[in-house]
This record gives sequence, C-alpha cells and structure tokens, in this order.
Amino acid sequence: MTALLTDNLPLLAGAPNGIKKLRELILELAVRGKLVPQDPNDEPASELLKRIAEEKTRLVVEGKIKKQKPLAKIEDQEKPFVIPTDWEWVRLDSLLKKIGAGSTPLGGKQAYVAKGVKFLRSQNVWNEGLRLNDVAFIPEATHQKMSGTHVEAGDLLFNITGASIGRCAAVPSNFDTGNVSQHVTIIRPVSSNTQPFLHVVLVSQLVQQTVMDVQVGVSREGLSIGKLSQFLIPFPPEAEQHRIVAKVDELMALCDRLEAQQADAESAHAQLVQALLDSLTQAADAEDFAASWQRLAEHFHTLFTTESSIDALKQSLLQLAVMGKLVPQDPNDEPASELLKRVAEEKARLVAEGKLKKQKILSEIDEEERAFELPQGWQWVRKAEVFSFLNGYAFKSEWFRPEGIRLLRNVNVSHGVINWKETACISEEQAAEFEGFVLDENDVVLTLDRPIISTGLKYAVIRCADLPCLLLQRVAKIAPYAGAVTVSYLSAWLNSRFFVDSIDPGRSNGVPHISTNQVASMPFALPPLTEQHRIVAKVDQLMALCDQLKTRLTQARQLNEQLATALVEKAVV
Repeated sequence: MTALLTDNLPLLAGAPNGIKKLRELILELAVRGKLVPQDPNDEPASELLKRIAEEKTRLVVEGKIKKQKPLAKIEDQEKPFVIPTDWEWVRLDSLLKKIGAGSTPLGGKQAYVAKGVKFLRSQNVWNEGLRLNDVAFIPEATHQKMSGTHVEAGDLLFNITGASIGRCAAVPSNFDTGNVSQHVTIIRPVSSNTQPFLHVVLVSQLVQQTVMDVQVGVSREGLSIGKLSQFLIPFPPEAEQHRIVAKVDELMALCDRLEAQQADAESAHAQLVQALLDSLTQAADAEDFAASWQRLAEHFHTLFTTESSIDALKQSLLQLAVMGKLVPQDPNDEPASELLKRVAEEKARLVAEGKLKKQKILSEIDEEERAFELPQGWQWVRKAEVFSFLNGYAFKSEWFRPEGIRLLRNVNVSHGVINWKETACISEEQAAEFEGFVLDENDVVLTLDRPIISTGLKYAVIRCADLPCLLLQRVAKIAPYAGAVTVSYLSAWLNSRFFVDSIDPGRSNGVPHISTNQVASMPFALPPLTEQHRIVAKVDQLMALCDQLKTRLTQARQLNEQLATALVEKAVV
C-alpha cells in the first residue's frame, strides 16, 4: 500500500490541494491498518488492553484516579470499517487515566503575568505540536490552585471549542509544566507508549469527522468531554503501533519536502513569468510588442500553468493596451487633440444651456505624473477634462419599498456587472422627481466605498436589463463628453494597474472610500477614437485566449483530481 502512495506521488501531490489530501490519506490508511503490513508474530492488541485495564485498576486502588463508569458496549453497527485481525475497537476513555478540560484563572487575562507558569490556550495547540511563541503565563500560586489542569509531558491536548476545534498536539517529553484553558482538553494515556499512535488517530479524518458530527453550540462550535471520551478508536498491537507511527513520520516528512519543492518551483515560475511579461510592457512600440509576444506564445502552455500567471498576463495586456503598445498607431487616425476640441465645444454648449457649471482651469500634468511616454496622436489630460462625474443621491431609507424603481447601491456593483440580489426601490412617483439620477444603458458606475475587493475593482457597465434604476449615494457615474472615450476602452483603463494602483482609499467611519474629485483629478492617456476601437478588439481577442488557457487549466485539474480520487478510493478499499 505504501508503494501505491509513493509510486503515484506526482499525481496525488499535483491534484488541487493535493498535499493536504495526501496527508489525510496517509492518516486514513494508518488508522485502517493499511499503511504497514501486519506481523502475525505481534502480540495482539487484546493483551495490551488487558495490561492497560490492570494498570487502571491499580491506580484506582491507590487513589490516583477515580473509578470509571462502565463504558457502553461497542455494537457492530457503530464500527465504521473493518480492521485487521489482532486489532480491537475501543472507546477512547478505556485507554486513558485522565480526560478533562482546563479552566481560566479568576480575572481572565488580567491574571496573566510577564513571567511564570505557561498557560496553554487553543491558539497554542496545533497538530504538528505546541506553538509557544505567544504563550500566556500565570503566577505559580495560581498554577497550584488549578492542580486539576496541570499539563504533563506525554499528554495530548485537544481543542474542544471554536474555529480550531479538533486540533490536537502531543506534549513533548522535555515539557516541564503548565495549565490549559477551558477550551482545551487534557488526554492522558495510561500507557505512554500508546501516545504517538493515539495522536495519529485523533488528527485523522476518522476522529475529525466525528468531531464535526457531534459538536454542539448555537453561536460557537463545542464538543463535550463526555462525547469525546466515547469516541471509537481502532487499536493495533503495540509493535504495529510503533511501525505505523514511524511510517507516518517518514511520509509526513516527505510531504514537507514536497511542499517546500512546490513552493520553490511556484516562486521560480512566478518570477520567470513576471520577467517575460515585463519584457512585453517594456516594448518600445506595437511592432516590438508583436515580436516579444511571438516569443512568449511559443511557450504559452509551459509558462501559463497557474491561475495567478494567467491573471498576471491579463493585467500586462491591459497595461499594454492603455500605453498604446498593443496595436500599431495609424497616422491617418484623427488625433486626440481633435477629440478635445469637440469636448470643449460640448462643454461650452452645456454651460450656455445652464446644464453644466463653468469649470475651473485644471492644473497642468507635470512630468512626474506621466506614467509613460505617449504614442503619436495621444494626449495626456485630467479625467475631469473628458469625463463628467455624478455622485448618487442620498435617498432616505424610509422611502425604500420592495417594489418600484430600483436604486443602485454599493452592494449591487460587482466586477463589471450589476448584481440585483439585494434590492431597494422607491415608488415611481418619487422616482419622477429625480430625473437627474436616472441611469442609461452603457453608463459606467464606480463604487466610492470599498472600491477594491478581492475579485477586483467594484465597477460596472449598466445593461438594458438593469433599467430602470436610479443612482444612490456612494456610487458614482462616469460619462465621457462628446463620446470622446468608448465604454469598453474606459473599462480597460479602469481595470489596468494605472488606475487601480493610483487609488488611495481614505477612511470614513472605518470604511475605505474614494471621492469623485480624487478620480477626476487623475491623469488619463487619451488615444484617438479609432485606435480605441482597435485596442478594445485586440484586448477582447487576447482576453478570450487567456480564458481558453484557464478553461484548459481547469479541465486538466479536474482530470487530475478525478485520477487522484480514484487512486485514493483504491487505496482505502
């Protein structure tokens, strides 16, 4: 069975969460008796259990432990799987001379001192061992008063509440003394020789799944000591326990090495990909980009093998797009300067009609603000020069109703699209009074509160299906004057690092936010209108290629996972 594992390590480790699943499989095989061969010369587990029972009787007679209540008989239907000959199913409590939770000293954290006796909490208990870097300390006198929660070398500590429920640490042989909090249970075996195998069982899926099945607590997970003590434990002969633990240690160390190798390989791969992508963004022009792209394209399937590398490629393409390096310039294009003339004419008309206030003269864009050298026909402007910005209206919450005209809120703005799962509406009669906040198809909106989330910028393009709707406070509409910028090109710019990295959210009541004034003052590289269309077409083409790469990657991972799952099923049968 071990050969089945080691012969297929690349397949198992390469599956999604492969090494984590590999560790679980090692433990699963260990507790089922399938990790090492049985030896018919081993003394059966029943003999060891007799000695443990005799030792417990002696400890009771000597007054060192209390006499335990008889344990419930183990019925056949309780046994989750068949164990090898000479193994026994037992209840956990039958192997222990102590099982009990700790307690918190009077005064809680106020009782802690800078130096004293270690006070172990759930954050100190990890499957791989105790983590004492942030251990608390209590006075010696408090330690003596809490004698029932003293920790000894050879104990097992098991978390019974909270998010870390089920974590279990083996207390090392060189441990001096300490106490545990009420969130941690002390499990003290009668025979110290059984501690290593018990630890294997307690961190295995057999016990961990049982913990999940029987835990209680409305607001916080919890496991009673009474239930924990009744858990079923597969118990091998003592000699086999030692062989199992040795093999588990050997294979877990192999998993550690695999993880380290994967981390090193992933880091080297990411550096290589970034270096090659940098060669794209440093291209002098579209012709230079095309040559670099061709070199990259020849190695696509070996370079872009992770989602993060494909996302990095997408971001580089957007960066190239808004730098004017993705498509060649055409000297016949009408230059951006002509667009700016039409923008100025429209703004003058709107001012004359009383629809727009006369704007202040915008400051010049200095050299430091210019992120790159512009291609021929492009022009640096501030966003306020070519875009109008509209903040949403502060509609009163008492106006909200389940049906009517929808209000576009922060919560509705996702990455590029609108999500109407949570809706607030006002009546059609009230909506008629706010025509200035009516949104139209292809309007671009941007959230001002929490503008960046894990999936990207919170902006969207309004679709026909989103209408009718009104713009609510803390969402802004960005609209180009005189059609000077296409919606698709504006979307590319908003998703590029030149915009995302320039956002510096302040905080209002603890919430990250930006203002329309902040966005309006940002520099913007304005291309000729016809070049905008060519750029967007090329971006769409290359993004589709990236999506194809991701699809292939997903399919390959799914196949790998199916093969790994089949192998695991074969191993545990």
